[in-house]
Amino acid sequence: MSVFVRLTSIILLYSVFACEAAETAGGRWEGSIQIPGSEFPLIVDLDQVAGQTWAGSVIIPGLGVKGAPLTDLSVGDSEISFTIKAALANERTGPAKFKGRVTSPGQLTGDFLQAGNTATCVLQKTGPPQVELPRKSTAIRHEFEGAWKGDYEMDGYPRHVTLTLANHNPGSASAKLVIVGKQTNNVSVELVTEEDGLLTIKSPEFGINYEGRFRKEVSEINGTFTLGPFELPLVLRRASANAR
Repeated sequence: MSVFVRLTSIILLYSVFACEAAETAGGRWEGSIQIPGSEFPLIVDLDQVAGQTWAGSVIIPGLGVKGAPLTDLSVGDSEISFTIKAALANERTGPAKFKGRVTSPGQLTGDFLQAGNTATCVLQKTGPPQVELPRKSTAIRHEFEGAWKGDYEMDGYPRHVTLTLANHNPGSASAKLVIVGKQTNNVSVELVTEEDGLLTIKSPEFGINYEGRFRKEVSEINGTFTLGPFELPLVLRRASANAR
């Protein structure tokens, strides 16, 4: 058999496996995370974009998670794994993970892992995927640009926040977020948007969201800091007025 014929056979075989994986994994999966004494509904959407790259999102109503993107998404012939960094991660426990396998047509069984704990999940395919794709950053108002500082408290320990915002061309902004507590965390920010005066900052890797509005009369951003399921008020002031 020639090298060309072998190569063609391998490509065709890979295509067959890829199609089988897409047919098996793609769709909306619904079920629950089974924790002793309780259950949390779980909805996972998986789709193969343009027949190539896999994308997914998750909904966990009992934990306030809606449309959180899946990262480290791996789809094999029957095995599926992913990480949920956007909603359930925190600096102590790390991100939540899922490892599962299609055990029968339309059924996905696996384990939900976080902080050394494991919970069984059984999901049924209920229909086509409804993946919520990540949003893109937008430009922000001039008032938001610059360095801001603020504080919040969690688990009895103060945290000091520095947020630096800047506009870039074409029409998008970026943010640098540093949180200092027991240690210094340089938080990666993937989304910065501003709509009708509402600033939104998102870090899927750290499970952090911040939403705030600029108050011109006092030159501060008044908002809510969300870390996983926890919501805390966070007021940010110009760095020069809040220097340490």
